[in-house]
Amino acid sequence: MMSKRIAETLSGLRAVVAERAAEVGARLPPERTLARQLGCSRETLRAALQVLEREEEIWRHVGQGTFCGPRPRGHPIREQILVQGAAPMQLMQARWTIEPSVAAEAARLACPEQAAYLADLAQRGRRARTRPESERLDAAFHRGIAEVTGNPILLGLLDFLAGVRRHAAWQRDWELTYRRLGVTEFTERHSAQHEAIAAGISRREPDRAAAAMRLHLETISEAMRGAGLPGAVGA
Repeated sequence: MMSKRIAETLSGLRAVVAERAAEVGARLPPERTLARQLGCSRETLRAALQVLEREEEIWRHVGQGTFCGPRPRGHPIREQILVQGAAPMQLMQARWTIEPSVAAEAARLACPEQAAYLADLAQRGRRARTRPESERLDAAFHRGIAEVTGNPILLGLLDFLAGVRRHAAWQRDWELTYRRLGVTEFTERHSAQHEAIAAGISRREPDRAAAAMRLHLETISEAMRGAGLPGAVGA
């Protein structure tokens, strides 16, 4: 049977976790800080942490900390922590480094059916009128380019970067950017850039496709800087 002291600590600990519930994977304060905050011993705190870990409300790893949400599956723990600690502009820098080359490779390899598929996604993106629809089609377009290469490593890299965009830090900063852009800017300007990328791929012009992708990613980076986010992607 759980002691009264552990039950009280557990109640307080649940409140701490609930404050961070919107940010899956958020790191909790160190044990000594939590114990002081909750007014309990480290031993009592650890007993409460064990309860939440069994319920998959948190997960822990020795030497790395305690995190909100269930233990991540599909990627090594250290890789997950690396992603969780990455700033949104660092993600943009990674995309700027990788995606123009992927677009160039797609231009060398795309068959007419694949090129038509990308062009259709760009056009559907232009017609989108809601943020979720715009973002879904944007993700499908960028993934579709990687699919054209037929290279599972490139596809895996793009899927990994897309996964980073689902983390709370990116979503929080993108929300600020999206408010500044608005639906029209997101659908019109970005769709035009998608169309330019698709055209470079359709015409089998690697340099043109890569340049169009660089411009697209630079536009996103500039919008994020304009929303007050620090950092920069290469000029």
